[in-house]
Amino acid sequence: QVQLVESGGGLVQAGGSLRLSCAASGRTFSRYAMGWFRQAPGKEREFVAAIIRSGGITTYADSVKGRFTISRDNAKNTVLLQMNSLKPEDTAVYYCAATTSYSIGSYSSPDVYADWGQGTQVTVSS
Repeated sequence: QVQLVESGGGLVQAGGSLRLSCAASGRTFSRYAMGWFRQAPGKEREFVAAIIRSGGITTYADSVKGRFTISRDNAKNTVLLQMNSLKPEDTAVYYCAATTSYSIGSYSSPDVYADWGQGTQVTVSS
């Protein structure tokens, strides 16, 4: 079990950048793969990006490939999401989450994540 707190959201113009942070508590952080999801009002929660335990392999939703980068520092219990070339369609509450799954093919499903942060709002204006 791990506790997660997101930060770094805000308002940015289209084409701009934001960096989201996810701070984790607990001594077993490195045992979890980590993911970022987002949810806009009235819409389903959707997968954004995920990173394996060691940080060597990442996966992204097609909608953010080439624009977003997920990274982690296990020594600091931190996961980051660097978001560049932001679009109005990226507007949502962004959540980080932790999973014990070893299958990178499962990381796009919110059902495999047992622990979630409270979310941070990202708004992209046109």
